[in-house]
Parts: sequence; C-alpha cells; structure tokens
Amino acid sequence: VQLQASGGGLVQAGGSLGLSCAASGRTISAYAMGWFRQAPGKAREFVAAISRGSSSTYYADSVKGRFTISRDNAKNTIFLQMNNLKPEDTAVYYCAASKLLPTTTATLYDSWGQGTLVTVSS
Repeated sequence: VQLQASGGGLVQAGGSLGLSCAASGRTISAYAMGWFRQAPGKAREFVAAISRGSSSTYYADSVKGRFTISRDNAKNTIFLQMNNLKPEDTAVYYCAASKLLPTTTATLYDSWGQGTLVTVSS
C-alpha cells in the first residue's frame, strides 16, 4: 500500500491542525494504521494507532487528550486531529500501515508515507 500524508503547516501554540493520509494500491481496511513523528535531531516516535475497524485506538502519553486518530476505510484515508498544539509537537509526521495488530513499534509497520512537516510556534 502506498501512503501520502498531507495537512502539515505552521500553527501557533494552542492552535489546531488536521493531518490526512491517503492510501492507494490496496485498501487500508486490511491494515492497522499509525502516526509517528520525528523532530530534528531526535528519533522517530510513536504518536497514535488505530485498529482495522476503528474499535481500538492508542496514543502516546504526550499527545493523549489532545490528538485524535480516526480512519475512513471507504475513502481509504486516515486522519490525525491535533488540538492544543505545543512547540514540542514540532516534527515531521508520518503515517504507516501494519499487517499486524496496532502497535507502537515502528519496525512492525510495513509501509510508510513521505511525511508532512508540522511547525508549532511559541
């Protein structure tokens, strides 16, 4: 499956931004999906994941209560709604697909999008 993330940009602290990840090649209904991010000079880290049928969602502690992951299998797209953004949320955000159950482990994802940059100014 090929993934294309979009929606990044510049936002002030406390603001909101919505990311999308459009899939092609295969239907995402066969995959658990996740979002990861990588800040400059730091390792890639888990942000959120969602099960195939949206029954289960998982979040990093740092974004819990502020970010919401969702998916629309009919549109072959997943989303990440980010509210109350903080400067430390600044990173390139990547969407990913896993043939396994939702996981926080990046190496268990099979396909990755190209990333979209989110910059939060203070």
